[in-house]
Amino acid sequence: MNTLIQTSYFVAAVLFILGLKRMSSPVTARGGIVWAGAGMLVATLITFLTPGMTNFALIIVAILVGGALAWYSGRKVAMTDMPQMIAIYNGMGGGAAAAIAAIELVKGDVPSQAFLSLGVLGAFIGSVAFAGSSIAFAKLQGLMKRSVIFPGQQIINLLFFAGALGCGALLILQSQPAPLVLPAFFALSLAFGVLMTLPIGGADMPVVISLYNAFTGLAVAFEGFVLGNAAMIIAGTVVGSAGTLLTQLMAKAMNRPLSNVLFSGFGAHGGAAAEATEGTMHEIDSTDAAILMAYASKVIIVPGYGMAVAQAQHKIWELTELLEERGVEVKFAIHPVAGRMPGHMNVLLAEAGVPYDKIFDLEEINAEFPQADVALVIGANDVVNPAARENPDSPIYGMPILDVDKAQNVIVIKRGKGTGFSGLQNELFFRDNTRMLYGDAQKAAGELIGNVKQL
Repeated sequence: MNTLIQTSYFVAAVLFILGLKRMSSPVTARGGIVWAGAGMLVATLITFLTPGMTNFALIIVAILVGGALAWYSGRKVAMTDMPQMIAIYNGMGGGAAAAIAAIELVKGDVPSQAFLSLGVLGAFIGSVAFAGSSIAFAKLQGLMKRSVIFPGQQIINLLFFAGALGCGALLILQSQPAPLVLPAFFALSLAFGVLMTLPIGGADMPVVISLYNAFTGLAVAFEGFVLGNAAMIIAGTVVGSAGTLLTQLMAKAMNRPLSNVLFSGFGAHGGAAAEATEGTMHEIDSTDAAILMAYASKVIIVPGYGMAVAQAQHKIWELTELLEERGVEVKFAIHPVAGRMPGHMNVLLAEAGVPYDKIFDLEEINAEFPQADVALVIGANDVVNPAARENPDSPIYGMPILDVDKAQNVIVIKRGKGTGFSGLQNELFFRDNTRMLYGDAQKAAGELIGNVKQL
């Protein structure tokens, strides 16, 4: 029986790895999800055969309830809300790992001090991931309208961190620690996760989500060692490694070290930055914008969160098809941190049916902007802000951006004249070659479609 269980866990691990590999390409990502799901199904079913397993009824009820909630939310949650759903799902994974650790620590039958150390470490990381992801969810969902910064915040965070580590050390070193040490350990760990996330600005949420994803993976892997569960070890390690790599790539895309993301509070206060740019925004109506695009040779479309909010991706693709029928070359430019999570814009465009060979990342497309007759920006802000390239005093200076301002003409679809999610004013909006098309992105795209058809 043990051979069958270990073989099944190995098969599940292989499916996890192959699934993750296939997720690296938009062409095979859907199949990758199916493969990884099959691996999880194998791991779950074979666990029922583990010697000593009890409470089957509760386990089955939990699986059915959790599966039903996941299916319902996956069907009903709008694409604009996908970042916060991913954030809370990450948190649930970390919370589950912490709960497993809590049970093992209460039982007190961890086989060795080394495994006990891994269990405590997994409990700490899982608790931080759960609490931090919950705050990230609240911010993305709009339940928290602002970041929280107060004097001495980093010192207080350090004290909570030290307190959690101290309690964890007592759990490891003392055979019978005081009864309050365990609850104090989890309370301090959860509080640290909350406090660490409170000051982080909304512009950094993509990095935070990927970081907590890595935390969850590591917590699951550590608890897998404690339980002797190979599937948990491999799955957690794969997720942790992928999340860590993604976090590094996201931080690099913003040209900021991870410590700056976690401890600077960038994006929490943007008022002063919003007043730094002087000039006038020049408006354009949809008729003139449609003429510019319809008679262009090359148009590059840059989607941002404004497109997601308006659910305008289908209209944008319809506009693209109309332009291509007139002989216009149309490409899509995606910045690594566009939207509220990694790959947010890619998912939206894929949902609308945009072919993958029309979507280009920053390194591939930037050299083409000077040859573009029109660059159409839909709700993007920081990722097209020339201040990142030209203004050393800007908080985003040095961040790689899409060189939209180098196009012959720039049309920006924007709901209003306010700043973006980070609170920074965009110098692109004041350039002589930029025209603002105000309004909801879906409505504006619909008007552009109607005007192009009349030409």
